[in-house]
Amino acid sequence: MRQKIAHIALLVKDYDDAIAFYTQKLNFRLVEDTPLSEEKRWVIVAPPGANECSLLLAKAVDEEQLRHVGNQTGGRVFLFLHTDNFWRDYNAMIEKSIRFVRAPKEEEYGTVAVFDDLYGNLWDLIEPGNK
Repeated sequence: MRQKIAHIALLVKDYDDAIAFYTQKLNFRLVEDTPLSEEKRWVIVAPPGANECSLLLAKAVDEEQLRHVGNQTGGRVFLFLHTDNFWRDYNAMIEKSIRFVRAPKEEEYGTVAVFDDLYGNLWDLIEPGNK
C-alpha cells in the first residue's frame, strides 16, 4: 500500500494576494489556478522541487473561517519548509522583507529559523543536519 499527503489547505483572505506572496516572496511555483465558480478557485502552490505535497490556498468564506486565517494551529509553527541551503534561502527571504520571528539557530536536527507568512502563520525554515 502507498499513501501520501497531496495537499494541505491553507486559509487565505484573498487568492491573488496569497499567490503573489508565495510566488514572489517565497519563490513557490503556481501549480494550478482553476476557477470553480464565481468566487471559488482551486489554487495550488508548491516550493521549487517539491513533488509530494503542496499548499491548497483556500479562500475563507465565512466569519468562522476568517477568524482562523493566519492562526490555523493556535499560534504554533504550522508548516516546515526544508531547504538544501539554509543561508541562501534565509538571505533571499530577508531581501524580500520576509519577517523572521526567531533568529537562525543550530539545533541537533539542523539549522532553523521561524518566519511568518502574509497572514501570520508560522513556518520553520530548516536545513536538516546530516544524520
